[in-house]
Amino acid sequence: MLTVGLTGGIGAGKSEVSRLLVESGAVLVDADRIAREVVEPGTPGLAAVVEAFGPGVLGADGALDRPKLGAIVFADPDKLALLNSIVHPLVGARSRELEAAAPADAVVVHDVPLLTENGLSSLYDLVIVVDVAPETQLDRLVRLRGMSEDDARARMAAQATRDKRRAIADIVIDNDVPLAELERRVREVWEELARRARDSAP
Repeated sequence: MLTVGLTGGIGAGKSEVSRLLVESGAVLVDADRIAREVVEPGTPGLAAVVEAFGPGVLGADGALDRPKLGAIVFADPDKLALLNSIVHPLVGARSRELEAAAPADAVVVHDVPLLTENGLSSLYDLVIVVDVAPETQLDRLVRLRGMSEDDARARMAAQATRDKRRAIADIVIDNDVPLAELERRVREVWEELARRARDSAP
């Protein structure tokens, strides 16, 4: 098995790269999706969040009201740290379960937005960084996601710098290219990953 950490700045096109890797045959472990699953109604994760932040973070349907919780934690670093201390261990445990269920010769891609920021590169056999110029990120966030320019710049500034991300990369995938070019590059990378996974299988 080969474990791969996949990361990139907001708007870099990481989800497009993970989609192409899955199409090639990778097993995807999506940290964002798991983070939502571990706080669904009825989970111990949601109970812990409500205990920490009060029932005001729930919507009328009993589900977590993400915008409400976001408004609380993003304004207060201590509260954000508290939330992370609840959610991150649950995400880690579920990620390990999914990885353990994969075949021995699998390429397991962990899609981790804050891999650089949280110093997680040592958890993986190798790290892939999806890289674009900051101008491209800004354009995509404003044009495709409808963010204001100020909001987009603030989100980008809250993440690791481009240089810091590139510094931990074993493989860099440049996504400042047309889709056909990206697809060709991902195919190339996939062949390398699959070869390494086969070589490491018992």
